[in-house]
Amino acid sequence: MITALAIALLASSLLSRWLAHTRGHWQILDTPNERSLHTRPTPRTGGIAILFGAASGLTTLWLLEDHGVAGWPLYIAIMVLALIALADDRHTLGAGPRLLVQIVVVAFLLLRYRTPDLGMPLTLIALLFLVWMINLYNFMDGMDGFAGGMAIFGFGTYAILGWQAENLEFALGSAIVVSACTGFLLLNFPPARIFMGDVGSTVLGLLAGITILHSHRSGLLPVWFGILIFSPFIADASVTIGARIVRGEQFWKPHKSHYYQRLAQADWGHRRTVLAEYGLMLACSGSALFGATLPLNGQVLIIALWTLLYAALIGFVRSRTG
Repeated sequence: MITALAIALLASSLLSRWLAHTRGHWQILDTPNERSLHTRPTPRTGGIAILFGAASGLTTLWLLEDHGVAGWPLYIAIMVLALIALADDRHTLGAGPRLLVQIVVVAFLLLRYRTPDLGMPLTLIALLFLVWMINLYNFMDGMDGFAGGMAIFGFGTYAILGWQAENLEFALGSAIVVSACTGFLLLNFPPARIFMGDVGSTVLGLLAGITILHSHRSGLLPVWFGILIFSPFIADASVTIGARIVRGEQFWKPHKSHYYQRLAQADWGHRRTVLAEYGLMLACSGSALFGATLPLNGQVLIIALWTLLYAALIGFVRSRTG
């Protein structure tokens, strides 16, 4: 297991370094635009390194221990999602085709892993939730070290929960994602030399959503605590996009109105903002780990307190950025 995690980390790190420094007609550069916080063209192929690192770790685990993690339907869904994201990174396919593929991929997974007690209303809610997770993770991938850090804290928390519950497969799958993202983050921490691009952000969004739902159904962690773990992304994206919809704006268009973007553009900068976000992620993860042992009324209290805290944080950012 240690070997598999080390190989995932090493493979992701080496490929990230190579992709960050090599140039060619196949390389995809993120040119600064109205949404960007960076000021120079930067490779956005780091998601390939994350996937390669995770695949290397999983393959090592299979070869050395004859132990697989997850199943082929999930691997197929990840590859389809990654390929459409890579095509969009290179050719800009547009929101419509991307959304259609995402819906098909999510529907395929829900049909493949359906259970008898999951009726149509819950299936539709799960589909909308997973599609939203795919896109919000992509929306929030706009600051050095941010999306990679969220993956490390989020899946790291689930790795701990899986280990405590003696669910080895779940713990290993989460830990391998952490290792692969750590290898990438070594080159993505501010000032970033490479971005993960849509390949990384959309796949991590799908995995985060699936992990939240699976852990709830398996009794590992209630869905509301899964949402809390990833709430630094979920809250910012949901409130920001909701406000843009209310104002009648084209919410799918590039913009810089997310709360993390507003802080980074003000007097905080990339490094201070992302470190503050890491502190928020750590607090969310700690609350979920602690709350998992409490009765329902204690869990409700934790979620209520976090709701109030997020309202205060939103007010703080608005007061600092106008």
